[in-house]
Amino acid sequence: MNTPDTPRDLVGIGIGPFNLSLAALADPLTALNAVFYDQRPAFHWHPGQLIDGARIQVPFLADLVTLVDPASPWTFLNHLRARERLFPFYFAERFHIERAEYDAYCRWVAEHLPALRFHHQIDAVRWNPERALFEVDYTQLDADGEAEALGRTHTRNVVLGIGTEPHVPDPLRPLVDAPGVPVIHSADYLAHRDTLLAADHITVIGTGQSGAEIFLDLLRHRPAGRERLHWLGRTEAFAPMEYSKLGLEHFTPDHTRYFHTLPEAVRDRLVADQWQLHKGIDADTSADIHDELYRRTLDGGWPDTVLTPGVRVRTAGRIAGTRIELHLEHAQQNTRSRLTTGAVVLATGYQERPLDRVLAGLDPYMRRDNRERPRIDEHFRLVLDPVVAGNVYVQNAETHTHGVGAPDLGLAAWRSATILNDLTGDEPYPLPARTAFTTFGLHARRPQIPTARQYRELTPLADGI
Repeated sequence: MNTPDTPRDLVGIGIGPFNLSLAALADPLTALNAVFYDQRPAFHWHPGQLIDGARIQVPFLADLVTLVDPASPWTFLNHLRARERLFPFYFAERFHIERAEYDAYCRWVAEHLPALRFHHQIDAVRWNPERALFEVDYTQLDADGEAEALGRTHTRNVVLGIGTEPHVPDPLRPLVDAPGVPVIHSADYLAHRDTLLAADHITVIGTGQSGAEIFLDLLRHRPAGRERLHWLGRTEAFAPMEYSKLGLEHFTPDHTRYFHTLPEAVRDRLVADQWQLHKGIDADTSADIHDELYRRTLDGGWPDTVLTPGVRVRTAGRIAGTRIELHLEHAQQNTRSRLTTGAVVLATGYQERPLDRVLAGLDPYMRRDNRERPRIDEHFRLVLDPVVAGNVYVQNAETHTHGVGAPDLGLAAWRSATILNDLTGDEPYPLPARTAFTTFGLHARRPQIPTARQYRELTPLADGI
């Protein structure tokens, strides 16, 4: 039992898949006093995008725990066993499961872990130098999301798993901020699908996986010959996601460690260049779209759809409150045009939530790179002033330091184990020294990762940390 004056070993902020993975792996470590907070009433994973048939892009083995502890009670296979679905799954022969099934699995884990606290909104995180502890202030919410009670807990370490938020490009913001004609981000698609389908013409903006899944779903719900769908995006093609076996080795711990050693400018360039590793379209989804379009030509006509890559929206506005006008520019042709539509789906992706919103109280202690982003070390710790004895770990906020694997579900268990190994000063989860056949870089060194104390004593702070 934790009393108000008893410091925690770890406080987790946010309960998405990554902190849920950490909580699941921390669960059997009985000596570790940990608690995880989230302001939502329960776990849900992108509920607006759980379209029937849509699958996650990683195998089921990339669950919360399996890749570091296949004997854990919180594996996806044990979830199936508990639900008496293991034999049906065996005969289904599915390596990639549906999004809805992954969400159900995570909710099952969340319902059984005692360290999770939903209905708790984190208000502030501060360093208390007198007690050498972090102070975490929170508001406990009632069933309606209203403030019910204030609280504070002290902890030696914090882990941030606050996730991402929908990204809306600047030219499209005027559409979102004004009421009237439906403009929906893909994050809220299912809740507004009926409203979208009632429009006479629908435009989907974004040529990644979410845009492809939503275009396909809308297509399947529109009558043949009267589809009235337009799909456009900035990429020069409806490009496939890189899914070759050697290509996937960019999502291994080996590549993550290699990426972290590179200079900041090189890392920034690589993240931009490697977009097709995680922002392309799954080959099956692309094939399903083509098959559906082809089926609609059997009677001799063509579906009333327009699919145009290589297009950016320059400006956008509403016409008389009933229509939307998009001003478009085609990069290769260097031409411009206007498109009038009755509804817009913004499949424009997500962006990392700024850590400053939660960590404003720690700002004086944070070390930043040349672009004012937090520096994050190999153990996923924020680089803080040496006077701060505790650690702040981050999950899915380190793309700029650890590469495209940061948001990938396949690295969740390994990153969680890395954090727990560092936090405990032990090795409850032994991790492999090598994970890829590819050797990234000419010098395939395996750096000795310093402890938290050793790391803070490194002076001056090296570029690239």
